[in-house]
Amino acid sequence: MKKFLTLVMGLWFCTSTFAQTDKGKVDTTALNMDAVYNRPFLSFDKLPVALGGYLEANSSYFGSDGLSEGLSFQIPRLTIFISSTIAERIKFLTEIELEEGGAEIAIEFAAFDIEFHPMLNFRGGVIMNPIGAFNQNHDGPKWEFINRPIASTTIIPSTWSNVGFGIYGKTAKNSWAFAYEAYLTNGFDGSIIGSAENRTWLPQSKANKERFEESSNGVAWLTLKTAIKNFKYGEIGFSWMGGVYNKFEEDGLQLDERRRLDIFAIDFNGKLPFSRTKLIGEYTWANIDVPATFSQQFGNRQRGGFIDIVHPILNQRILDWDNSTLNLALRLEYVDYNKGSFRETGGNIFDHTYSIVPAVSFRPSPQTVLRLNYRMDWTRDILGNPSVKTVGLQFGFSTYF
Repeated sequence: MKKFLTLVMGLWFCTSTFAQTDKGKVDTTALNMDAVYNRPFLSFDKLPVALGGYLEANSSYFGSDGLSEGLSFQIPRLTIFISSTIAERIKFLTEIELEEGGAEIAIEFAAFDIEFHPMLNFRGGVIMNPIGAFNQNHDGPKWEFINRPIASTTIIPSTWSNVGFGIYGKTAKNSWAFAYEAYLTNGFDGSIIGSAENRTWLPQSKANKERFEESSNGVAWLTLKTAIKNFKYGEIGFSWMGGVYNKFEEDGLQLDERRRLDIFAIDFNGKLPFSRTKLIGEYTWANIDVPATFSQQFGNRQRGGFIDIVHPILNQRILDWDNSTLNLALRLEYVDYNKGSFRETGGNIFDHTYSIVPAVSFRPSPQTVLRLNYRMDWTRDILGNPSVKTVGLQFGFSTYF
């Protein structure tokens, strides 16, 4: 943990920030918290709304220890954005996602914003909890990799959103920007330690659609984030989300003690000085109060993170595309679902995955990316048996429209 924090801080001080507008220009004032509105939209003269969205599609061929299920094609998601400026300082935006070819339709974001002051804005509705950076800044066309980061989807179950209210603000002076967010929302539920995964599995709460109607236990969750950005060196964010996850009483009858889940995250993004190499990373850890009656396969501490390195090797006009870019990229990531030791023997509990993903991507424009990924995963079970190696080739695209 200390080594990773040292690495994060070192990268922050040796990076410079990057963010793209819909015209491909660098926007030095944009932070991850601005991602929900920092998208290309189409507006119409006689309509009070603006429309946008993105599509992802890919193919994959994976094998584990010599066994393969062959070639498959997927459409992971089609996402639609609708925004409206209701009046001066009042706006609304929603993000609706159709997953797996329309098998599931989810409202990921549907928030009403009122600006009282740049440092004091109100937001309410279906809020994308600002835990880490990827949960807010997850649009497929922004990334060179087909799969979303493991830790950012299985420890932070992105895209994680919930119903609630809160405030946020942002200010900039000279070469610095500062932002904060604070929200009260509904939270997780007891299914995180009762799923078919046979481990502590935070994404299981996403299956509970009732979280958009009521809290599972009547206790609000708090999410806090602060981000600091130097226009020369980069952006770093610190966030926390926590609360009681279990149903501890019903009709005044005490069922259990209150059990907490707390998730922490550090994120950064930037560009190496004197180069065009981009660095993006996130590290997250979760502490879960698991009842002593559960076996040790249900971990009470989880850790994970990723680092993306993206370097453009070609940037020029190709065919009719003025700003085409060819990138080489590399993702390094890991996740440990059960950090600790067995009580009886003192031996290490495993249940972790390491991944290396080299990639080549081509962007005919900043809003569209063609991606070729070669993925290598090494997974060990809770007992530390020899790693299962999974290797696969993926090709696909993601584009705003």
